[in-house]
Amino acid sequence: MDPLDRAQVLLLCDLCQTAALQSRCELCQINLCKACVGEHLSDSSQRHKVVPYKHRKSTPNVNYPKCPNHTQKHCELYCEKCDIPVCSTCLSSDEHHGHKLTNILQNPSFIKEILNNDLKELEKRICPTYEEIVLDLNSEKLNLEKHYEKLTTAVTKQGEDWHREINIIVNKQKSEIDEMKSKHLAALNKQEHEIKQTTSDVKQCILDLKKLLDSNDVSLTSAYKSRNAAFRSLPPKINVTLPSFSPHPINTEQFYQMFGSLSSLSITTKEDGYTMKTTEAVSCLPVKPLLDEPELITTINTGYRELYSVTCLSDEEIWTRGEDKIMKLYNLQGKLLKSIQTKSGYTPRDIAVTRSGDLVYTDTHTGTVNIVKKKKIQEVIRLRGWIPYNVCSTSSGDLLVTMVSNDGKQSKVVRYSDSTEKQTIQFDSEGKPLYSSGYSTKYISENRNLDICVADFEAHAVVVVNQAGKLHLRYTGHPSTNKGSLNPVGITTDSQSQILTADFSNNCIHILDQDGQFLRYIDNCDLQRPWNLCVDTRDKLFVTENNSGKVKKIKYM
Repeated sequence: MDPLDRAQVLLLCDLCQTAALQSRCELCQINLCKACVGEHLSDSSQRHKVVPYKHRKSTPNVNYPKCPNHTQKHCELYCEKCDIPVCSTCLSSDEHHGHKLTNILQNPSFIKEILNNDLKELEKRICPTYEEIVLDLNSEKLNLEKHYEKLTTAVTKQGEDWHREINIIVNKQKSEIDEMKSKHLAALNKQEHEIKQTTSDVKQCILDLKKLLDSNDVSLTSAYKSRNAAFRSLPPKINVTLPSFSPHPINTEQFYQMFGSLSSLSITTKEDGYTMKTTEAVSCLPVKPLLDEPELITTINTGYRELYSVTCLSDEEIWTRGEDKIMKLYNLQGKLLKSIQTKSGYTPRDIAVTRSGDLVYTDTHTGTVNIVKKKKIQEVIRLRGWIPYNVCSTSSGDLLVTMVSNDGKQSKVVRYSDSTEKQTIQFDSEGKPLYSSGYSTKYISENRNLDICVADFEAHAVVVVNQAGKLHLRYTGHPSTNKGSLNPVGITTDSQSQILTADFSNNCIHILDQDGQFLRYIDNCDLQRPWNLCVDTRDKLFVTENNSGKVKKIKYM
């Protein structure tokens, strides 16, 4: 039996003492199971009031003794003259008319009886039941690992089955391609053979005609038959429609639905011995629609004259950096929790938080990327010939850094694992620069689909490349808007792989899907010069206002 189901039997029907209670008669002050309600109401001598147990009126938690004359009733009063406990039915008779009645709890002997009954119930039934529940919970915890291991194995197997089916499809289409190629080549070879044969015949005819022209044999010339008409009819040209491959776009939501879904984890409690209430439910890959009207949740005043960067340490704490050398950690109530000064004493260019919760910042004056571990600042990366600008931490633990050459003529994105350069992203497939030159900001973020998203302020564009560094999309603003040109500064992504960028000049946030399709603006929260963005684990958006020094927390999904 489930431990919560076992807990239910602690409250039993007062009549049968076997079934779990469901209702209570407020007139008679007794608890009833479903079967005993009908029997109780059959007593028409009283106007019973039976209500669901959870809707009962609050009563003292006392085990009153049962009436010896009316077994369905409990004695809450004591007749002083008769020296006996009495119930409500006893009082309805004339037997105790005019007698002095007192609360039974005022009688010492019955108080002791009640105490003994409570002690007996606690020792014999309640305490052992709780101990049994604990044992069951421990057993359930032991089985938990096995159950979740089975789930993981099932998901892994499904993945292997999918890979196998995909390989079958790929190999089948490759085979079909090879077959079509063979047929195409055979048709061309056949026609080539026929053309060569005809060409050979034409050449032979030429030789024969030359011999006739050199000959004086009239019989030969009179027997000549022209074949030019046949040779003029050229063979029909083979028209070939080359096959093509049209990959279906991958719809992430449908992909998950087709792959399989986890049922919700539902953790429940039981109230009043019978009522079940869900307290927690966890579902797989929830789809969160955008709100029709984004909501401003709170505003945090950082005290900076000019505020630039914000990054989430947790759902309750954010790191900020402004126009000076101090980086500040705030909670959502606006309380300053920690301050850290840069090692060089210069203003940091950008900040980020690693997966392990360490603060990272870039320093353009020293050309370094630094990490704060246990209040100590360590240099992670030192550049030569390049200036580090903006930084983000990826899901794999790498750092992505946007940088500009010392002369300002080149820009690129570099991926680092610790201090090791792993990848450089600078040019598209035609060798053209992906990012604008100059010393402008290029905030960066990694999407959940591992795309690398850069807000290129100078280019008035959001530039997105895939994990391999190949250009995926370039967004330059919604074409049908009446707003001015896009001036993207901060950029972030959320759990739905949506891309959000702060439009500094137009006082709004653009929300795009993972393919760069415009979804909506956030322009109703009185945003003033929005600069940088970050999103917490619950998809709540934090926006810095450059001139006001405020961070605004916004609910948009």
